[in-house]
Amino acid sequence: MSINSFGHLFRVTTWGESHGPAIGATVDGCPPGVPVDAAMIQHWLDKRKPGQNKYTTQRREADEVRILSGVFEGVTTGTPVQLMIENTDQRSKDYGDIKDKFRPGHADITYFQKYGVRDYRGGGRSSARETASRVAAGGLAREAIRAIAPDVQITGYMVQMGPHKIDRDSFDWDQIGQNPFWVPDARAATDWADYLDGLRKSGSSVGAIIEVTARGVPAGLGAPVYGKLDTDLAAAMMSINAVKGVEIGEGMSAAMLTGELNADEIYMGAGDDPLLDLTLPWAGVTSEGIYTPPLARTDGADKRCYFWDDQAEIVDQQEGRIVLRVRRSILVKRKVIVDRLDTTVVLEPRYSSNHAGGILGGISTGQDIVVRFAVKPTSSILTTRKTITRTGEQTEIITKGRHDPCVGIRAVPVGEAMMACVILDHLLLHRGQVGENRGHIGPHA
Repeated sequence: MSINSFGHLFRVTTWGESHGPAIGATVDGCPPGVPVDAAMIQHWLDKRKPGQNKYTTQRREADEVRILSGVFEGVTTGTPVQLMIENTDQRSKDYGDIKDKFRPGHADITYFQKYGVRDYRGGGRSSARETASRVAAGGLAREAIRAIAPDVQITGYMVQMGPHKIDRDSFDWDQIGQNPFWVPDARAATDWADYLDGLRKSGSSVGAIIEVTARGVPAGLGAPVYGKLDTDLAAAMMSINAVKGVEIGEGMSAAMLTGELNADEIYMGAGDDPLLDLTLPWAGVTSEGIYTPPLARTDGADKRCYFWDDQAEIVDQQEGRIVLRVRRSILVKRKVIVDRLDTTVVLEPRYSSNHAGGILGGISTGQDIVVRFAVKPTSSILTTRKTITRTGEQTEIITKGRHDPCVGIRAVPVGEAMMACVILDHLLLHRGQVGENRGHIGPHA
């Protein structure tokens, strides 16, 4: 079997079968000196491992990872890192009834048509068990990212199960780890539990949509033609078992927008400061380096009007960021309440929205990178389905044994892992190609 690798500089090769002795990943291109041990990687594998609750397959796998090479005295050496996960709950007899039958909706039939070999033990390499290797590699990638770009945060979550969507107005990052569905909406988690419980008891399954967001990714990653960041992200997510569609930013919904609505407007701004509101378009910095602030801001809570008098000068400019030193006197109803001296404000390109999903022309903008993918329902179900045998005879099939009623639950950490691998790969590519060469935006550029 060929083509078992992905990535450019950070290159991952997965190996092993669902019911073989072990599965794993060989990772080449990890930078040396990255602090890592098995426990760091195990943390992410524990998010994916089966049998954690009644909503996932009851196959009992510890998914304990072993580092066989590439790490010495707690740090990576720069040589290939070999990761191995032993299969401890093989139970191939669970699949004995489908030995000569092809499961509808599964790759059984296409694998046999291509290779002429029928590995009925859970599907061999076509089994989603292969994704444990990706999660292990993704755990290593996260530690390398932590060393290179510590501000990057990668979080995956479910936004839809079957026809049931989250309420975006109720989005809560803290809720993601508080329920078995990795969903950022507490009410949706409760509703989905009842819905999936009924499907599970009936022996059926349902699909889902997973969203993965990477925050803190620096601007400039990717390339404008063949090495596009969004191209690699789409390929990475599409390679996950059961994935049938990938979107970045607005995705397919962008087709319904006008040019005015879709184009994310750009301005120079700073972080959230209740007394220095630069998160909305403002007068800006003149070519002479003079900062022109808004004249007034109304507080919506008590309708008090904040007036201030600012004096500012540009003291530094690097990597497209403008650093201002602001001398400020703040008045509330003609009374001075705050006098802050020598406040440092960092101004950088900001966007009014993020329809692009943090990528323009294949290159990251510095905004959140948002990728969304859809997974189909698990094909292993207890409902009788028509199929054929290897000899072409018409028959019926019921897949007994173990399956996920919604594969999307365990697809969340897989999506996170693929995001981590791609982001690290492009961090290394960027560092190797341009180093610190970055375009400066702002006065005196």
